[in-house]
Amino acid sequence: MTGWAWTALALYGVWLAAAFGVRTLIQRRRTGDTGFRGLSGTPGSAAWWAGALFVLALLGAVAAPAATLAGLPVLVPDAPSVYGAGAAIAVLGVAGTLVAQGAMGASWRVGVDHAERTALVTGGLFGYVRNPIFTAMGVTGLGLTLMVPNVLALSALAALIIAVELQVRVVEEPYLQTAHGAAYLSYAARAGRFAPGVGRLKTGGRGAGA
Repeated sequence: MTGWAWTALALYGVWLAAAFGVRTLIQRRRTGDTGFRGLSGTPGSAAWWAGALFVLALLGAVAAPAATLAGLPVLVPDAPSVYGAGAAIAVLGVAGTLVAQGAMGASWRVGVDHAERTALVTGGLFGYVRNPIFTAMGVTGLGLTLMVPNVLALSALAALIIAVELQVRVVEEPYLQTAHGAAYLSYAARAGRFAPGVGRLKTGGRGAGA
């Protein structure tokens, strides 16, 4: 089991370095801006909780394999096929994150500045899913959890899912509707929220249909 825990830590390190470190350097070089906007919302608000839970998820993804290395048992022992499937899923998620980030180009941001207006990206993966970066992050989180399926990993995955749902529904979708108006509503009516065809906004932009 320790081998899988070390592998999970290595994969996670690669993901962090590429998705945040390398991507930030690329963004800074191309635009002169890092793309980081940080937490939004007043403490205790839904937007604030989205950021706080995201930070907890990031920390939990490190703590889970580290805890297994320190002796915390996994919930699914002696299941190399599960751990191996998790590794494959995590690699897929890492690759998907980088591809989706690249598709955003100069519009890539971490967090939202409500006074800022960036181009609406609707091509590539964004033609099918409105939030492919978050989808890929969820896939990565699922894979890492399967690699080291302990209580901390499950908690981190749950925190990530809740954080993403709050960030998208409470922060980003209202911002994009305000920033891009009818163009965003038309786009959101044909592209799913996290998966193709699922979570498209209904005509008029109120509610979401399957």
